[in-house]
Amino acid sequence: MKRKLLVLSLIACAISGNATAQQDRAMTHFMYEKMSVNPGATGINFIDGFCGTSIYRNQWDKVNGAPNSAVLNVEGNIDRWVANSGVGIAFYHDAIAFTRQNTAVINYSYHIPISGLGQLGVGVGIGITSLGMNPDWAPPQTLVDPSLPAAFSQTKFDANFGLYLKANAGYYIGLSSTHIPGPRFTDSLVNLSAPTGLTSARHYYLMGGHTIQNISQPGDDLEMNLFVRTDLIKTSFDLNARYFWQNKLYGGLTYRMSDAIGIMAGANIFELMDGPTPPRAPQLTVGYSYDISVHKLSSISTGSHEMFVKFCYFLPPIPISKSKHPRWL
Repeated sequence: MKRKLLVLSLIACAISGNATAQQDRAMTHFMYEKMSVNPGATGINFIDGFCGTSIYRNQWDKVNGAPNSAVLNVEGNIDRWVANSGVGIAFYHDAIAFTRQNTAVINYSYHIPISGLGQLGVGVGIGITSLGMNPDWAPPQTLVDPSLPAAFSQTKFDANFGLYLKANAGYYIGLSSTHIPGPRFTDSLVNLSAPTGLTSARHYYLMGGHTIQNISQPGDDLEMNLFVRTDLIKTSFDLNARYFWQNKLYGGLTYRMSDAIGIMAGANIFELMDGPTPPRAPQLTVGYSYDISVHKLSSISTGSHEMFVKFCYFLPPIPISKSKHPRWL
């Protein structure tokens, strides 16, 4: 019990104070939420379709005040109506100790064809971030400590920017930044003389990956991904490898620096049930990961759980109009 209280206290201290930055969430299924942190990736990986992705993460299970995160992304490739364009809406929720953060961003990506190489997505995301805190402090000496933030809730403007290259050779690379304005949230309406609060620090992301197709037989692919994140104070990375069997099932491992080793598994439901499906058929993918902690919290946490589901719908081809007038035969 003392250890759990100590962990909660450390989490609380990490998110409080006058100039402390807040780290963005870390997802093991990061390869399915690229557009949340890189708007350039919006709608670039498919044609004439729309995809929705939802991810839920329960981090450090059994630890009081540990982070819980949820992501919902909806993106579309709208080349049919607006040339070389992708649009999307990214929403995510973060809960850690007694803070709650909600972010909603609208993305637009312009896809620039590069002859012989692939497509470069240049994207921007504009939206809002809401952060609230409802602390129940227990100061060590007095019941009132002006250096501790009071309860508050605020909403601020937020913006992201990203570049994402999808290469014809089967690899991708992206560079992006989130929370560009660096919105600051304070309890200034409560503590008029000495306001305290939190700042959503500007984050920078580097992502890349490569898929080797048909390793042993058609449909068996090996995918490798790298995801680096930093707020210029702390840097971490995820390294992932997954093996796809017949485009039906996959399994893989993820290593997160100084944090965890994740075991992943998932399935393409329609392919698994009905066999090979047409290129424009709807797709449903589900997955689960279990992260084994490799730091000191492993003695009190049973690990981290993450679940995701992704559904894609593709528009039917545009009908080709044929005239039957005898003069045009």
